[in-house]
Amino acid sequence: MASTPRDVVKQVKDNGIKMIDFKFVDLPGIWQHYSIPAHRLDESLFEDGIGFDGSSIRGFAQIQESDMLVFPDPETAFIDPLLEVPTLSLTCTVRDPLTLEPFTRDPRYIAQKAEKYLISSGIGDISYWGPEAEFYIFDDIRFDQGANFGYYYIDSREGIWNSGKDEKPNLGHRPRHKEGYFPVPPMDTFQDLRSNIMLTMAQVGIEGEVHHHEVATAGQAEIDMKYDSLVRMADKSMLFKYVVKNVCRKAGLSASFMPKPLFQDNGSGMHVHQSIWKKSANLFYDERGYGGLSQTARYYIGGLLKHAPALLAFAAPSTNSYRRLVPGFEAPVNLVYSQRNRSAAVRIPMYSKSPAAKRIEFRCPDPSCNPYLTFAALLMAGLDGIQNKIDPGDPIDKNLYDLPPEEKTQIKSTPSSLDEVLQALAKDHDFLLKGDVFTKDVVETWIQYKIEHEVDPVRLRPHPYEFFLYYDI
Repeated sequence: MASTPRDVVKQVKDNGIKMIDFKFVDLPGIWQHYSIPAHRLDESLFEDGIGFDGSSIRGFAQIQESDMLVFPDPETAFIDPLLEVPTLSLTCTVRDPLTLEPFTRDPRYIAQKAEKYLISSGIGDISYWGPEAEFYIFDDIRFDQGANFGYYYIDSREGIWNSGKDEKPNLGHRPRHKEGYFPVPPMDTFQDLRSNIMLTMAQVGIEGEVHHHEVATAGQAEIDMKYDSLVRMADKSMLFKYVVKNVCRKAGLSASFMPKPLFQDNGSGMHVHQSIWKKSANLFYDERGYGGLSQTARYYIGGLLKHAPALLAFAAPSTNSYRRLVPGFEAPVNLVYSQRNRSAAVRIPMYSKSPAAKRIEFRCPDPSCNPYLTFAALLMAGLDGIQNKIDPGDPIDKNLYDLPPEEKTQIKSTPSSLDEVLQALAKDHDFLLKGDVFTKDVVETWIQYKIEHEVDPVRLRPHPYEFFLYYDI
């Protein structure tokens, strides 16, 4: 990959590139882009930026302040293997065209500030991140909503509901509900597709570590990426979703990172592995500590658990997220930590005894989140835990579902709706404002956007199942 503007310009010439594509992320977390002919690219563009209309981007500017600039990061350059026209892609940050100051609502800028705050705090030099974004692969998806109707319909060649379909012939071999974890082909029909996704990831600079079928029927999948620093991992998370969706699309399939698209089967989470290092030493490791964790790591966990309700406003930011985060099921809703318990909000992976591998895993997030905002918020919460020596309490290694009632009442759970976590964020966000990483404007804009565009629209509409429950009242 290129590392300087000169390298990018040379890469364009050497590879016969015809178009340059500029990508940036809106506030909710969707990539936006526009393209210019390759002959317009020169080194000065990296210094001067290139304009766009910010008023048309969700969560950005109002109409009277619409002009904005994107500044491409040369280290993010890659040749897009998914397009027919030779195209080089660059990920960008956003600035004000008058002051040339970074735009405070640009999620990538917020993530950059979080990395700088870690260094200025003196706690560490770098943080490493490893998200595990699960997703579904569907054959057909239909949905619509009006004043007098509302529906969705999903179909999948792997869906267990097709076991009785007259397909002439129906070849069977479909994962039953919650039995999709690791069966070989022919039950796993997406082995080659996931392999092609991983190979395409390698072409664009993402190192894949493992891929497999996930627990649910209907093509649930997971492909893990090798860890990286905060901003780079957020960049790669956006690129990962782009690759997954487009490789599936070319195969005539539809990939969805929606947290809970299917009733009665597992949702798709995005467990986030994280650690802090200083002078090439992993600050989370102590061979004498519980699960090999240091006291610093325990304080970091304390920060995550204390601020979890507010963090979920970024990490599980959709109304659909709370169809997944439901107490009493396998979702990680319990605000405790454990070295093996997967129903705990924080887990300490025990696969390796290597000091370099020691990390904590926050299991509440899902892939509907904006990774720049989520990773930045998690880091700020963890640092707050370290700075204020927040004790996470004792770990819980028991089966949380089998605890006696008096013990269960002592364990806090995650909130049960997007509305609740937005209220939590409104009350608890001072830790995000340290170092001007998040601003009050960003927090207020996020809350307002989510309520106006997601909470209220869902709250105001009748649910299809309500007709089953109440029509004959």
